Amino acid sequence: MPTGYRLSASTGIHKGDREYQQDQVSLLKHPRINGCLLAIVADGMGGRSGGRKASDQVMLTARQLFERYDPATDDPVATLRQIAQEAHLVIKLTAISAEEEPHSTLAAFLINPGGECHWAHSGDSRLYQFHGNRFIRRTLDHSYVQALVQRGEISEEQALTHPQGNILIGCLGTENEPPVDFHYIPALRAGDVLMACSDGIWHYFTSTELSAVLSALSPREASEFLIEKARSRARGGGDNLSLVIVKVEPLDP
Repeated sequence: MPTGYRLSASTGIHKGDREYQQDQVSLLKHPRINGCLLAIVADGMGGRSGGRKASDQVMLTARQLFERYDPATDDPVATLRQIAQEAHLVIKLTAISAEEEPHSTLAAFLINPGGECHWAHSGDSRLYQFHGNRFIRRTLDHSYVQALVQRGEISEEQALTHPQGNILIGCLGTENEPPVDFHYIPALRAGDVLMACSDGIWHYFTSTELSAVLSALSPREASEFLIEKARSRARGGGDNLSLVIVKVEPLDP
């Protein structure tokens, strides 16, 4: 990160109206390198315990590989790809003995000390970038309805209420190789905000609403507000919710 800037961050997680918590979220500081961090959200699926085992495995794999990561010599894209592939394989192995097939999404961003940032995602957990109160970009879900939107058959608004909105085209732990998409931000700057979240959060907000909340509030306040507002908008039928927010802020003079 260029001198004169600092990172502020927060995670949030809530069971929603579900009986079990199958989401997991982590914000990992590098054990040896200042200004290097990994943020990761995983939304597990598959029965009472299968989904939680799957999302736990994503977190365990991410933690182990990030501890070995050296930003001076290692390729961040290769590290993110390795996290996805190894978690995918281990989830598949646990499925052999599990009652129901465990799967998990993945949404992660890795920030290097120089301020460069790499994204990786699989499934329908999302990554967003904002600058101030302006929406810059988000990931595209590996889902049936996202494919319909991309083909122009339905709108983004129609996708939110589509009856097959929860059908994924790919994620970790499935029979097929998971789709993993990457994105690169050469240099974060003051005013940038990054968020990774599960569909229990993004389903209830437009990008404009998210940018307004994230620009006005601290990461801690924003995570609490978004969880509370998503809970009320779900009207008793809400999914697990998880998010991690990182803000790039100028140092106080």
